[in-house]
Amino acid sequence: MPAARLGSREWLALAALPGLGAGALAELAAREPAWPDGWLAVLPPRCASALRLWLDHPARSPLTAEVEARLAWVAEADDRHLLYPGHPAWPELLSQIPDPPPLLWAWGDLAALEPPRLAMVGSRRATREGLTNAGAFARELAGRGWCVVSGMALGIDAAAQQAALDAGGASVAVLGCGVDVVYPPRHHRLHQRLREPGGLLLTEHPPGTPARAGFFPRRNRIVTGLSCGVLVVEAAEQSGSLVSARLAGEQGREVFALPGSLHNPQARGCLRLIRQGAVLVREVDDILAELTQWAGIALAPSAAAAEASGVPEAPASSSDPLLRWLSGSPTPADTLVGLTGLDVAECQRRLLALELEGQAARVAGGWVRLSAP
Repeated sequence: MPAARLGSREWLALAALPGLGAGALAELAAREPAWPDGWLAVLPPRCASALRLWLDHPARSPLTAEVEARLAWVAEADDRHLLYPGHPAWPELLSQIPDPPPLLWAWGDLAALEPPRLAMVGSRRATREGLTNAGAFARELAGRGWCVVSGMALGIDAAAQQAALDAGGASVAVLGCGVDVVYPPRHHRLHQRLREPGGLLLTEHPPGTPARAGFFPRRNRIVTGLSCGVLVVEAAEQSGSLVSARLAGEQGREVFALPGSLHNPQARGCLRLIRQGAVLVREVDDILAELTQWAGIALAPSAAAAEASGVPEAPASSSDPLLRWLSGSPTPADTLVGLTGLDVAECQRRLLALELEGQAARVAGGWVRLSAP
């Protein structure tokens, strides 16, 4: 059984192995060893011995109690989930980052993972203007079919996520603690709202894990890795939001920043990002025009705005929706597989058909759209 086909019980046992961190587990999983012999061969000796005991004599293994307790937590409610590579709801974008989490605890509405996703981050000590901008952008993104991803932190994060939910859209919060831990404590209501339709709480930490300072930088890689891009709304020069922007760039994601006053300390981080090459954003269409290769032209700007910005409209026919995911920028075939939900063979067949029709071409780095149908 390859790694991608392991079930929740096997993943929980692997995650509970002594001395095996999340990074090491993800690295081993990327090799797709067969279950169980392949795993026993690649694991460090201590971990292999613990896994062998669990496989052969579960009643004697200390892993058994932990695995069963985790499974019991998931089974307590229909809106509790354990996601792992191969799970139908696993976000494929996460599999593309250098250090993906091996599994994710989820509480809420898994449908929140279905729309294209944009991360919105910013200062915990946001100004009134920053909070207003965060809410306005989140509402419009939600209205255009996008999911807002953030960290449920004070300030910009919470304002963006609450606005997206209030607009009837989707929002995913990635936590630096257990999914059942409310942090910061004042966000008890937002935590509850994110467990209702349209909302989802995600974390790589088991239930009951308290928030720790070292968890939050690691959390940020999931916020950006889940997303097509990251919008920094407001940030000081030493803000943690700049860490998120750096991670997004390293992951190949688009980085956007709202400009602000030269006299506002909370805007200097955004101005710095723009100097370094981040896309200056004035309105939502500035973002969507850059993301058509990620999330489909069907969810990009309106027809008039698309024409003005040079972004091609969505295909008039639904006969080949694969075209929605292509633009003038190369998109790797494996990315297209993840975005469209097609299997590899079907995706390659459709790409070949588009190439023969002169509508798409294979170039260095992936596939591009040649002309609008």
